[in-house]
Amino acid sequence: MLMSYIWTAMIALSLLAAVVTGRGGELASAVSQGAQAGITLVISLAGSICLWTGVGRLMEKAGVTGALSRLLKPLLGRLFPSSRQDPQLAGSLSANVCANFLGLGNAATPMGIQAAQRLARRSRDGIATDELCRLIVLNTASIQLIPATVAAVRSSLGCSSPFDILPAVWVTSLCSAGLGVTAAWIIGKLWKK
Repeated sequence: MLMSYIWTAMIALSLLAAVVTGRGGELASAVSQGAQAGITLVISLAGSICLWTGVGRLMEKAGVTGALSRLLKPLLGRLFPSSRQDPQLAGSLSANVCANFLGLGNAATPMGIQAAQRLARRSRDGIATDELCRLIVLNTASIQLIPATVAAVRSSLGCSSPFDILPAVWVTSLCSAGLGVTAAWIIGKLWKK
């Protein structure tokens, strides 16, 4: 609800600024060009998202995600102690993390929502638990091994080597996820006191 007010205010301010400065024609042109560019980008991303979602499904069928899940089990068990007793939660968490590893935020979202719903059931009085907060932080600052969506955007904009950003993506995603989860853990411990 708040976002709709923010977007409405931004549009109203843009219209007001265009009228005051006498640039209504330029605003109309920019709106038209932006809409066309948005549609072009969505169409170019659709193929990449379908490809990588298919790769994710193949990895699941081939048992690769199961192997990753077993590798991640000790780490996820420490971050989310509830997952030790809840196999469904553990599966949703590991699937979410694996999809984020592949840079498939769209494919990771349903598993993240499932995990969040299972964690939310454990909350009292509708207050988010520390585990739920850590999940949100980890999902937002996800570690990406293959930034598929970013590479697709770069490719659609004419980049000849869209994956040349891999080292930077690895460093920044590890740092952001590590710092985010550490901060959530520390704040969770301090908040209880």
